[in-house]
Amino acid sequence: MAYANTFKRKEMKFLLNEEQYSRLLKEMNPYMTADEYGVHTIMNIYFDSANDDVIMNSLSKPVYKEKLRLRAYGKAAGDDDEAFLEIKKKYKGIVYKRRLEMTYKKLFDYVSGGEAPDIPEKDKQVFEEIEYFIKRLGLVPKIVICYDRQAYFGNDDNEFRITFDGNVRSRRNEVDLRKGDYGELLFDQPYRVMEIKVSDAIPLWLVKFLSENKIYADSFSKYGNIYLDEVKNSIQNRRETKCFQA
Repeated sequence: MAYANTFKRKEMKFLLNEEQYSRLLKEMNPYMTADEYGVHTIMNIYFDSANDDVIMNSLSKPVYKEKLRLRAYGKAAGDDDEAFLEIKKKYKGIVYKRRLEMTYKKLFDYVSGGEAPDIPEKDKQVFEEIEYFIKRLGLVPKIVICYDRQAYFGNDDNEFRITFDGNVRSRRNEVDLRKGDYGELLFDQPYRVMEIKVSDAIPLWLVKFLSENKIYADSFSKYGNIYLDEVKNSIQNRRETKCFQA
């Protein structure tokens, strides 16, 4: 796969049920084309501090937020598979994403406390940003989040993309993408998490469809919802334990 390593664009998320998803696929047909990879699995390691500062800040819905993740594609990552260490920043609805591309082993060893890999001159600024972010908050590999994605590209604008994610699952153990894409399913997840990625304005045909079908932007976060589910489960477990002890 070939990927760009620097992005600046608007990203908007929507939650679609099965009926809305089916209608939109038909509506998209004249305007967009599915990418050549079909439905594919995306695996991520998300980084956070010991006190979960990154996700707690994100859930507070600040004007500016940032996150770090290690990403690979497929059902499991091999040592020599290509992978991406991405720093993603969002300010007033605009997303800025920069990333390093190397073999999975080199990147995983680095973020696990190993020596920094050899960085090409063109990527040194990105590496310095990532290195500063890691050291400032004491970031460590915290959680694996995987999902299945189908992506579409605009026929007249390759920068315009729509992605549909489903089957979101996660795990806190074996935080290593070489262990595969298994995990616990996100509780009560929507049929599809749709994300619109555009450098300019959303096409009028899509604006019309969303309006007519009463589909509105949502601040859905995979990591955020997984974290909140874990908090709820922890509280419930403590209550049940207290009731049992009483």
